[in-house]
Amino acid sequence: MDRILAETYPDAATELDFTNAFECLVVTVISAQTTDRRVNAASPALFAAYPTPEAMAAAPREHMEQLLGPLGFFRQKTDALLKLSQALVDTFGGEVPSRLEDLVTLPGVGRKTANVVRGEAFGLPGITVDTHFGRLARRFGWTEETDPVKVEHAVGALFPKRDWTPLSQHLIWHGRRRCHAKKPACGACPIARLCPSFGLGPTDPIEAEKLVTTQGPA
Repeated sequence: MDRILAETYPDAATELDFTNAFECLVVTVISAQTTDRRVNAASPALFAAYPTPEAMAAAPREHMEQLLGPLGFFRQKTDALLKLSQALVDTFGGEVPSRLEDLVTLPGVGRKTANVVRGEAFGLPGITVDTHFGRLARRFGWTEETDPVKVEHAVGALFPKRDWTPLSQHLIWHGRRRCHAKKPACGACPIARLCPSFGLGPTDPIEAEKLVTTQGPA
């Protein structure tokens, strides 16, 4: 199934824009409860003003809230970034750590965010269990677990570590484009013959094709 998804989405990668590990960490944290497109629209001004942990830790709260306003929950996200940046300065010398056990000590950083940073910024293996990944892993019959950490471990046991990061990207892209939560495009799915949940959505190819999107949510 993963090989077919890899062929279907050869360009699968994170849809958040960043140029270094710090930016990767920040955009991942502020992407909660909003869309990647909105984050990508807001982040250039954010990083132009505060390009380093040191600069962001000293940022005026009011200005940060203004920059993050379009994303929603801007007060909480401002608080998270101020605390996160200060922790990077105080504990890690202004550098983003690559170890999972270090990343999850940072304010606002859980295993999902830590695995994104490890995979995307450092090229290290990590499974990113977002809502799409968890939903598809259960639909595919890979696990019955609902807790993200248990899903991560269950699916991780099925694949070699070298495949963990691209596997995450394949499932997230498939979940955004075809295997939707409420109405999956079953009739236009490249792994339909292998999927135990085939039939949850329209099986007619023409009807299913209408549900396929070419990109993630706006």
